[in-house]
Amino acid sequence: MEDELSFSDIYGGRLALQRRYYSPSCREFCLSCPRLSLRSLTAVTCTVWLAAYGLFTLCENSMILSAAIFITLLGLLGYLHFVKIDQETLLIIDSLGIQMTSSYASGKESTTFIEMGKVKDVIINEAIYMQKVIYYLCILLNDPVEPHGISQVVPVFQDCFPACDTPRRVSLLFLLALRWRS
Repeated sequence: MEDELSFSDIYGGRLALQRRYYSPSCREFCLSCPRLSLRSLTAVTCTVWLAAYGLFTLCENSMILSAAIFITLLGLLGYLHFVKIDQETLLIIDSLGIQMTSSYASGKESTTFIEMGKVKDVIINEAIYMQKVIYYLCILLNDPVEPHGISQVVPVFQDCFPACDTPRRVSLLFLLALRWRS
């Protein structure tokens, strides 16, 4: 069974949450982030190249233009490979654990696995970001030394923060946490 919800992130971009139920003990939540904007890519590229052209007219050194092209290409490749996340997936298998996967725009994937025995609870945390209060889902991990303690707080969707400025949107996170536990 699969269903999809659509809402916006804290920056105003469109997010899509797909929920897949493979069995009662295996669920997957997939949050798709907005794609790279051609407008912002063009604006950054033009700004760098215009600044380089301005320096070229002052210095009359063609190495400045070559360096600007090289820096722009390396910056774009670095951004796509290390920063821009297209999709975050959360696979929950009740008896085994939780797998969190981040898929980058370049195709690179980063996966983290948490054993279910280490999970203490799932909470909705809040933080102040710029002038807003944002809410996000977190996993509390058991402390191996102290049985009632918490060793680590792991945010679930680290790059695609849903905008939870209304009670309806905050209830979406509660729904995710409740379905997680069921």
